[in-house]
Amino acid sequence: MKTIKISTIGLFFLLLANTTFAQDKWSAELRPNINFATKDLDNAELKTGFGFEAAIGYRFMPHLGAYVGWGWNQFKSDNNSFAGNDVDFEETGYTFGLQFIHPINNSTLSYLIRAGGVYNHIETENSAGDITADSGHGLGWELGVGLNVDLGSNWHLRPQVGYRALSRDIEIGNTTTDVDLNYVALGVGISKTF
Repeated sequence: MKTIKISTIGLFFLLLANTTFAQDKWSAELRPNINFATKDLDNAELKTGFGFEAAIGYRFMPHLGAYVGWGWNQFKSDNNSFAGNDVDFEETGYTFGLQFIHPINNSTLSYLIRAGGVYNHIETENSAGDITADSGHGLGWELGVGLNVDLGSNWHLRPQVGYRALSRDIEIGNTTTDVDLNYVALGVGISKTF
């Protein structure tokens, strides 16, 4: 236990020193999304969804960096589907990948390209708010493009459009259904570099 505490404290000071000597390499972003499913989830017709993502990034080259984050997205479905009546589908989990941010001429605008993966699961939730099924986590992928607008004082506005794809099996009772959750996400993030 003592070794774990010493290692944790050492890692904290290493990250602190790295941040001190490498200004503006780290970023934190919060981005709400409006989501549009590109196809039905088996026989469940998905309505427009919403969600958000929180991510931390590290720029290891002048314009290229890595990101990791966590997100939550919800889609409603009123029709009678494989999961029942009046069921919400929630996708939650982790994101990771690379992002490329490059200035446009000498302006405060940059273009942004993201490519990465998701490690998410899909839950079904009934009208009472009870989780009725959980697919378990699995790998998917995401792509995104957008703008990075420099607001000054290391704050940035990041409007983006992205595409996500996740295939999972959902077991309800004795029936297993293979589902593909594919959607376009429109969001505007706020980011701080430090």
